[in-house]
Amino acid sequence: MLALRLGESPLRFAETWFSLGRLLLAMHLLYLDDAGSIGNSSEKHFILAGIAVFERQAHWLQTELDSLAGELVHGDPSSIEFHGNSMLAGRGRWRSMRPEQRRALIRRGLRTAWALHGQWRLFGAVVDKQARSPEDPVAYAFEQVCSRFDQFLLRLHRQNDTQRGLIILDKSTQETRLQSLAAEFRREGHRWGVTRNLADVPLFVDSRATRLIQYADLVSYALWRKFEKSDSEFFNVIAGAFDQEGGVVHGLHHFKRQGSPCDCSACVLRF
Repeated sequence: MLALRLGESPLRFAETWFSLGRLLLAMHLLYLDDAGSIGNSSEKHFILAGIAVFERQAHWLQTELDSLAGELVHGDPSSIEFHGNSMLAGRGRWRSMRPEQRRALIRRGLRTAWALHGQWRLFGAVVDKQARSPEDPVAYAFEQVCSRFDQFLLRLHRQNDTQRGLIILDKSTQETRLQSLAAEFRREGHRWGVTRNLADVPLFVDSRATRLIQYADLVSYALWRKFEKSDSEFFNVIAGAFDQEGGVVHGLHHFKRQGSPCDCSACVLRF
């Protein structure tokens, strides 16, 4: 977050904010969060996923999730945070709810995006850590999501709807690693070429500051339950929302052991 530094001109600080505001106009924002621990050998997958929205849609998704939170608390709805793992496990304020109530709230949270009237897409990468070893699963997942988001923006450009993209991640996500990876992709490209439509390196924000990171958390958790726990309840809500064109799913990538059966749209309708 920008902050006025000691000795800095207030006018210069205001100009910086104004420049940032101009950067965010007419832009697609991709909010991402991860699921799965890199160092936990008992967990099979690492997942990076979230939602891309035209910047004017961000307010409306925030409003929908605030409205859902408002049903749960008297007073300030911002005191409620939507995090799939905590909700399903019944930790903290979710402890007082029955399991079926918590599951229903996760499904309702995921459905809030359907209230949006503008452009929005889901993106995600599911990586079997052992199948990808010794490659870093974080780098691989980020590369997949970045390149697919970039290709989505390229399709818009070819439809005479040129827009830039910005990736926004939860501050607790692999911040230092992803910042350096994004800089490499912009400077040297990834294995499929150079990202041409991303405006800058990713921004990292506290999930408490934006509902859209919380929505990304729900998306990544829905994928986690599907692929790690064979529980499709939440994934089924969002399965049709991943970026696709002409019947081919581009927005979801699943890297698994060769020959392993899978009925997800990423494998059945493979890019």
